[in-house]
Amino acid sequence: MPLVIFTGYPCSGKTKWAKRLQKDLEQRIAGAKENSSAGHNYRVIYHSDETFSIPHEVYEDSNKEKHARGTQISAVKRDLTKNTIVLLDSMAYIKGFRYQLYCEAKGMATPHCIIHVAAPIEECHKWNDARPEESRWNSKLIDQLQMRYEEPNSDTKWDSPLFEIVSHVDEETLPADEIWNALVLKKAPTPNAATTIQATSSNSFLQELDKRTHEVITTVLQQQQLTVGRVQIGDYIITIPTGTVSTAQMQRIRRSFINLNRMRTIEKDRIVPLFVAYLDRSLNNED
Repeated sequence: MPLVIFTGYPCSGKTKWAKRLQKDLEQRIAGAKENSSAGHNYRVIYHSDETFSIPHEVYEDSNKEKHARGTQISAVKRDLTKNTIVLLDSMAYIKGFRYQLYCEAKGMATPHCIIHVAAPIEECHKWNDARPEESRWNSKLIDQLQMRYEEPNSDTKWDSPLFEIVSHVDEETLPADEIWNALVLKKAPTPNAATTIQATSSNSFLQELDKRTHEVITTVLQQQQLTVGRVQIGDYIITIPTGTVSTAQMQRIRRSFINLNRMRTIEKDRIVPLFVAYLDRSLNNED
């Protein structure tokens, strides 16, 4: 009945967490059958690029990628029934695609949720390099998809409820109870209850993180009008290989940095140097 959409960078760990959720849901359904409780008549269907035989190279061609998204939407439309939980293990990096999937779930009068599997792009590259060669992504394509990625936003109806998993943190756990409650028991999750990133940080730190990264972005955009290729932020230098960088590109990098650091305990005076280093690395990994 419900639709679960996994989203995240290539090699961020989506499949690992999707398989864990599949196993957990199947165990809960088996347990519910013993006493005929909610969910006892459900089943789980898992879909991914692999099950659809969608190769990585598809994402290098917009027409082929559009066809691949159509294949995924068709499978969701076919399999969504009142007793079926559909897990879609996909990058789902375009908000318009997630909106289409939301509309399919809404049309079936069934709940849905988004699970954002977050990991630093450096970790994604490391995990990609550890893969067998035949299943490895092109490293440049990973960087391109990172820049095209439109992060889910819990303030929009098609990205809510949103559960976030920080894939590279060893102690991270699957928010299985909250997901089951939202999809099967139809209990709305408390705001950010399953969002590990926000649950472990104070509001003051998040405000400071937002403020200081915004100040860096503003400075870079202003300074690049005066100088080409290099921008100085205090004692730190940002190299812009393309000469200038767009506001949209800067904001995507900023959102990625904030998303990955909400759960950390960072001294406030380290936010700027860490963000500057992240920004410089992100810009110089794109060519």
